[in-house]
Amino acid sequence: MIGKIQSLAKKYAPEFISIRQHLHAHPELSYQEFNTSAFIQQKLAELNIPFEIKAQTGVIGLIKGKNPGKKIIALRADMDALPITEANEVPYRSVNEGVMHACGHDVHTACLLGAAKILEELKDEWEGTVKLIFQPGEEKNPGGASLLIKEGVLENPAPSAIFGLHVHPALETGKVSFRGGKVMASADELYFTIKGKGGHAAAPHSAVDPILIASHLVIALQQIISRKRNPLNPSVLSITAFNGGTTTNVIPEEVKLMGTFRAMDEAWRFEAHEHIKTVAENLVQSMGGKLDLHIDIGYPTVFNNEALTRIATKKAVEYIGADNVGETEIRLGAEDFGYYTQKIPGCFYRLGVMGDPNNIRNVHTPVFDINEAAIETGMGMMAWLGTSVDTW
Repeated sequence: MIGKIQSLAKKYAPEFISIRQHLHAHPELSYQEFNTSAFIQQKLAELNIPFEIKAQTGVIGLIKGKNPGKKIIALRADMDALPITEANEVPYRSVNEGVMHACGHDVHTACLLGAAKILEELKDEWEGTVKLIFQPGEEKNPGGASLLIKEGVLENPAPSAIFGLHVHPALETGKVSFRGGKVMASADELYFTIKGKGGHAAAPHSAVDPILIASHLVIALQQIISRKRNPLNPSVLSITAFNGGTTTNVIPEEVKLMGTFRAMDEAWRFEAHEHIKTVAENLVQSMGGKLDLHIDIGYPTVFNNEALTRIATKKAVEYIGADNVGETEIRLGAEDFGYYTQKIPGCFYRLGVMGDPNNIRNVHTPVFDINEAAIETGMGMMAWLGTSVDTW
């Protein structure tokens, strides 16, 4: 079986490299993936794979092997792009100005479509059912995963495990990496409005300066990380926008701050929210200002089921050899795959896509790109995990 999957992955890789290039050239933003969804539906129809639509653009396919009730495994790929203008001069450069597949979701989708073709062709040779999840809106709250779950994507039939891959530009092409337990952080957005009393810059005693208050607040918030958090528990609080004032001689009425809070532990995550509220409210009030604070709850941590991940790692070694299977580093980036892992055992792993090791093309940049030889590894690995993982 493994040899047949490897052979078909090699045979069909050029087709799915072409599909990846098509997807890359036609990116669509979160929850606007209508053409992408239609393209996926067309490809599944050509393969005679039944599917349904959820969350407007999500496409859910189903492939039944022998004894389809024996096990049900879900394979997930996200398909939305980012509001970035592409800088690459390549034949498959984005034709949608200001929108780019800068996070590899075109790769993820192409790999899952490739896995689907392999799985369908070999369905008389493996047992169980594979649910294909082509997911919208990974890049934007509330996260397409949460919407699909609300619409029953983990039901009828209910998968016993779910796998998802993500490109890794710093990992050599042909390799994959896994990590059990906590692997990615939660992500919450912070919005502060500090209101003071405007006035002349030459008479600060007659004003309540929100710029000064906000400056103190930026510093004070870091004490939550340095003094309230267990230092062995990774967490980040970053203020990323400081907006207030329009000229040199006027103290403004208000200042707006924005930022992000990341955590690897769900209990600490919500404890920290209370610390943020307390520190901000007390500091602003003590300096004579007023505060409006909104914490927009984002994605949860991604927790890879440890037993499932051990099995998947072993299966990956069988597929591409021990030298090509490594350990994923902990990241404080976020992924809405965490919603799935809150419901069922999941494994989110990395696919090496490195091109030139001296010129790493990182995700979320205008120059992101991949070594397309990774498509063969990606599609074959997804097919192999979908058919070979039974119990954990």
